[in-house]
Amino acid sequence: MDHEQQAEERALALEEERLRLSRLTLRDRLQAIARADDGVRAIRVQLRGGLAIGVRPMSFGRDWLSGELTGWPAAGRCVLPLDAVVAVVPDRDQLSASLQPGPETSAALADRISLPFALRDLSRRRTPLTLVTDDGQLHGTLDRVARDHVDLALHEPGTPRREHEVQGYRIIALERLRLVAFG
Repeated sequence: MDHEQQAEERALALEEERLRLSRLTLRDRLQAIARADDGVRAIRVQLRGGLAIGVRPMSFGRDWLSGELTGWPAAGRCVLPLDAVVAVVPDRDQLSASLQPGPETSAALADRISLPFALRDLSRRRTPLTLVTDDGQLHGTLDRVARDHVDLALHEPGTPRREHEVQGYRIIALERLRLVAFG
C-alpha cells in the first residue's frame, strides 16, 4: 500500500513540475539566470536579424529588460524589448538556473511597467542613444514616446541634442525595435 501511495505522489509531483515548466515565459527564465548569477555574468542573447549581444540584466519590466551591454559595439547600458529576442544562448549552468523556480508572483510595480514607460524616462532625461531596428541603427534623442512608436531626433552619436545639430527625424514603430543602447 505504501509503495502505491509513494508512486502516486511521485507521479503527482512530476505532473506538477511539468505544469510549472509549461507556464514559464522567456522573461521568467532570463530572470532566473540573472538571480542565479547575481548579475555577475552576462547572458548571451540573439536578436532578430542575427545580432548577438551579451547583457547583464539589472531590472525587468513587463516586456523589456535593462542592463549592461558587454562588448557591443562598446560597453554601456541598454533597454532590450523581450519580443526582439530570438534566442537565449546559455551555458550549461545558465540553462539549469533558468529552470529554477522563482519567488512567488509579486505585484511589484516594475513587473507592470511597459516598454513605452521605460523609454519615456530616457526621453525625459534627453539621453543620447542608439536605436537598433530591423532596418539598421539610428543615433539621436527620443523626443516623444507613444503607445506603439517613438519620435527620434537624429544627431551624431554621443552628443547632446541641439536643434541646430539635428539632422532629421524618424517615427519608429516599437515592434521594429531590437535594442536601445546608451551611456
